[in-house]
Amino acid sequence: MLRLVFCLLLSVQALAAGPSAELTRTLDRIFNKKEFDPKEFGPARWIEQGAAYTALENGEIVRYETATEKRSVLVAVAKLVPSPGGKALNVDDYQWSTDNQRLLVYTNTKKVWRQNTRGDYWVLDLAAGKFKKLGGDAPESSLMFAKFAPDGRSVAYVRANNIYVEDLAGGKIRPLTKDGSATTINGTSDWVNEEELDIRDGFTWSPDGQSIAYWQFDTTGVAEFTLINDTEQQYPVLHKFAYPMPGGRNSAVRVGVVNVGSGRTKWMAIPGDSRNYYIARIAWAANSGELALEHLNRLQNTNQVWLADVRSGAVRKLFEDIDKAWVDVVDEIRWFNEGKSFLWLSERDGWRRAYAVPRNGGEAKAISSARADVMQIVAVDSRGGWLYYIASPSNATQRYLYRARLDGSGSPERVTPQNQAGTHTYDISPDGRWAIHNGSSFDHPPVTELVSLPDHKTVRTLEANTDLAGKVKELVSSHVEFFQVDVSGGVKMDGYMIKPPGFDPVKKYPVLVYVYGEVAGVTATDAWQGSRGLFHRAVANEGYLVVSYDVQGTPAPKGRDWRKIVYGSLGPSSVKQEAEGIRQLLAERPYMDGSRMAIWGWSGGGSNTLNVMLRSPGLFAVGMSVAPVADQRYYDTIYQEHYMGLPVDNATGYRDGSAINFAPNLAGKLLIVHGSGDDNVHYQGTELLVNKLIELGRPFDMMVYPNRTHAINEGAGTSFHLYSLLARYLEEHIVPGGVPR
Repeated sequence: MLRLVFCLLLSVQALAAGPSAELTRTLDRIFNKKEFDPKEFGPARWIEQGAAYTALENGEIVRYETATEKRSVLVAVAKLVPSPGGKALNVDDYQWSTDNQRLLVYTNTKKVWRQNTRGDYWVLDLAAGKFKKLGGDAPESSLMFAKFAPDGRSVAYVRANNIYVEDLAGGKIRPLTKDGSATTINGTSDWVNEEELDIRDGFTWSPDGQSIAYWQFDTTGVAEFTLINDTEQQYPVLHKFAYPMPGGRNSAVRVGVVNVGSGRTKWMAIPGDSRNYYIARIAWAANSGELALEHLNRLQNTNQVWLADVRSGAVRKLFEDIDKAWVDVVDEIRWFNEGKSFLWLSERDGWRRAYAVPRNGGEAKAISSARADVMQIVAVDSRGGWLYYIASPSNATQRYLYRARLDGSGSPERVTPQNQAGTHTYDISPDGRWAIHNGSSFDHPPVTELVSLPDHKTVRTLEANTDLAGKVKELVSSHVEFFQVDVSGGVKMDGYMIKPPGFDPVKKYPVLVYVYGEVAGVTATDAWQGSRGLFHRAVANEGYLVVSYDVQGTPAPKGRDWRKIVYGSLGPSSVKQEAEGIRQLLAERPYMDGSRMAIWGWSGGGSNTLNVMLRSPGLFAVGMSVAPVADQRYYDTIYQEHYMGLPVDNATGYRDGSAINFAPNLAGKLLIVHGSGDDNVHYQGTELLVNKLIELGRPFDMMVYPNRTHAINEGAGTSFHLYSLLARYLEEHIVPGGVPR
């Protein structure tokens, strides 16, 4: 018996053998000690139309005069103590009233699905030096999306699916909606509209402060999904929420405008079946009498802009965008030219271009240049007549600031200096004269600075991350190499490669491919990659080539056809190009060892890892799939129908895109990782795949993280454990280091 126990212990110890001691120390520093997390400036807020800005620094709020950088403390730490002898509030976020005399502080925040959108709100009257907590006797951390009325005298917020307004002088709290319940949601969103259309803050004050426009979702009859929490208490806890799957019943959606004085709501008369369309955005149409709505049909191949009269509820169509595949939501309807026009992004001519759409009808006029995608609208400088946006016409791995004339004349200008490569983001002041600029590259952590516009001169460095830049030098043993790889159809895919230290091109090295490969993101970006990028650096330092490249269908700035070629066929196209890409790289680079290759990815990347392992068996010796969608029929309506259509119309596409249907083909080592509390990509799909593999007698490995969400980062040590698991699995099955050819 003792001998048997000893043998079992040896077996367990061998299986549990972790990555090298050096790699383990590095992963501990990355994920447990957080030594390599960059510092961020702010949060910062422009005030006085850009003449000044405020920032949170060391627990206090300071003001900077933009032109001179003169610094003054507006709210000292001592002023953030709401009661004598108490502790200062931990400021998670803040906003100013229009006259900058009141400060709204957001604190004690709690996560709602993805983000911390529930918490406590306090208002500080700067002149009186007095704090007031909003919500009366509301439970702790129960308010959402509080915001000042335009005159700063009251604040509106959401609590328990109802909208309230609170008078700051007298403290009176009035409900503007009263029908909020588990199935009737006012002022915020149901699960699927939040996840896929990014609707969280679901109400907006009218410019005159007399009304509030808001979404209402009715989830009655929507199928519920149940998450089972086995570890919270002695018996399992069940959490149910409305989660529509492809072809299923959606929430009913409508938009109302409630009069703040009377509390009466007028519903906008949007035509059609409210369970078979989406209201993706609402915005006041440059006045307090009209509301602009983005209206998507169920297939999401038509986006209409409706103008609603808030008094009568009558609507009329201003603009329509149509695509044979899908249309994208325009994140914000921005009005300019004194409210006579609004901005729109459309791919109608094959590129995502910015258009000026006249309010009175007429043709949309292109503002940005042809054959160049606008990736994001940053700001409208109405006074100067400029549109600022992010683009990168000649290098899809980078992002730069451009500007174009709002009247469409002349040629767009690149604002980011030519000698500043990488990826850049901007927060531009209301007067268009200044910007808080953040720039990074794959090899260099982010630097935040204040720049003047349009000359892009640095006025002040706000956060240099100097310490971090020094620390990461030990991990950045070699600069990343960006490349392009050719596949069939004349397609050039952008990618990167990280080589191990002391790389010798006459040897052969094992390969780890990091994949995403879906419509929601790209991997080959010349930007700081954060902790996951440092994980790849640490793996490369062990003796692996780390490679990633973006297939068609990913949202790279390469035109409409690049992105939408996958419509109706998510999965097969990606697998084909992933396989072609790695085979072409093996042919071009003899130092890549085709017999020692692994692939891994998360979410859509987990799905593509499964698809590659099962549809191109034998190509990779190892696959590590984290939180995958194994069967597309089990994901949500808005995402899956957006890119695949309805299951009843595309049964073949749904079947061919789902890895579970190719389970008999599995060859090589497969690790599947999932969080049992994943509300997004449900653990259910992994269980279905596991059952299929068991039925087929196919060996595989699996790790379940109890009650973790799609991020699998909840709880002490979770991220470290997960990435250590990936490193261990890789090193157990793919020997690191170069070997003679």
